Amino acid sequence: MARTENPSTGRPPHLWESLLEHRPRRVSILGSTGSIGTQALDVIRGARREAQREVFIVTALSAGRSNLELLARQAVETRPELVATSGDGDDAARLAELISTCAGDAGAAGYRPQVIHGPDAATRAAAVETADLVLNGITGSIGLAPTLAALESGKLLALANKESLIAGGALIDEAVAASPHEDPLIPVDSEHSALAQALRSGTSAEVDRLVLTASGGPFRGRARSELLEVQPSDALAHPTWDMGLMVTTNSATMVNKALEVLEAHLLFGVPLERIDVVVHPQSVVHSMVQFTDGSTIAQASPPDMRLPIALGLGWPHRVPGAAAPCDWSRATSWSFEPLDEDAFPAVRLIKRAAAKSPTTPAVYNAANEQAVLAFHDGRIGFLDIVDTVARVVDEHEPARELSVETVLAAEEWARARADELLSTR
Repeated sequence: MARTENPSTGRPPHLWESLLEHRPRRVSILGSTGSIGTQALDVIRGARREAQREVFIVTALSAGRSNLELLARQAVETRPELVATSGDGDDAARLAELISTCAGDAGAAGYRPQVIHGPDAATRAAAVETADLVLNGITGSIGLAPTLAALESGKLLALANKESLIAGGALIDEAVAASPHEDPLIPVDSEHSALAQALRSGTSAEVDRLVLTASGGPFRGRARSELLEVQPSDALAHPTWDMGLMVTTNSATMVNKALEVLEAHLLFGVPLERIDVVVHPQSVVHSMVQFTDGSTIAQASPPDMRLPIALGLGWPHRVPGAAAPCDWSRATSWSFEPLDEDAFPAVRLIKRAAAKSPTTPAVYNAANEQAVLAFHDGRIGFLDIVDTVARVVDEHEPARELSVETVLAAEEWARARADELLSTR
């Protein structure tokens, strides 16, 4: 039969052959009701329309207890075999009832997935046998156990949960080394997806520096003295992204960029002293790789997380039509500025934390989360956030052995110590 173009896109079907191989890719989505999860499902819908067939099949969905209605609707739409919630037995019963009702309304009354619940539900969903790839879109270091479960069960892992890499980098390295896949860990953060794409332009020996771009957040260009009176509402007024309270505040303090610097080091093996941050307020160039011959390769696209999510789902192949490209028919300009590390010392601090011990980055992240909550409660000032993290990092006594238990213990200590310090502010 002759090949025909998709009439809605004009794209020939052979563009999908490498991605599909012999069958659709089967995926488990963790954090499906959050920003990453909902956009991943957008990508899956779009791929189905573009290819006029199933490109991805959802085998498991996992989410918290805060939006069971949306989780039920997602389940009925995608028909996974397993649906997980971190809630309790009552939440699981309600979820099953919601799925039954939605399935009846959709004309799919026979759909009855396995519903599981509890704090380890996402970890179980990550290890579901039928999945080829796990997308971890969970927020926070609670994503560490599911990350390890996905890798240890032989899955490809599309990782949007940077906190698990920060908290358990050495443990994840061990799991990656034991994986049957050559490159099982696929970055989904836009900056690291950009780096992964640019790094394909040369060998590891030819890499000189990694350059992560930062939008600069709402306080770009302000001196440290100008940040004394910043209010929580100011910190949430990001000019480009809407990422929720924690991540948006982390962007304002540059903690988010600091975590991404360490993540780049852990993902790509480039020493921290050869990873730089440059402020790029347009957020179109997502990161760059500078090579030893003086060439710099940049990845550019309009700010849209569907592109790195799609690349994570389809890696190493691209998903046609995942996001809109730059419009080169219109005049535009991009600017780049050095990071003011006196006003925003978070990046310098994460490098110090990483040099101290493998558990200190987990301490950094946990202390920051407590300080951000205190800031939004009105108990501390904006500058107190990173200042508190610095004190907790300096006081941390590293564990002698690295394990999930010692990482969690370090985090617990950091949260308690941060709370003590914050209570005296």
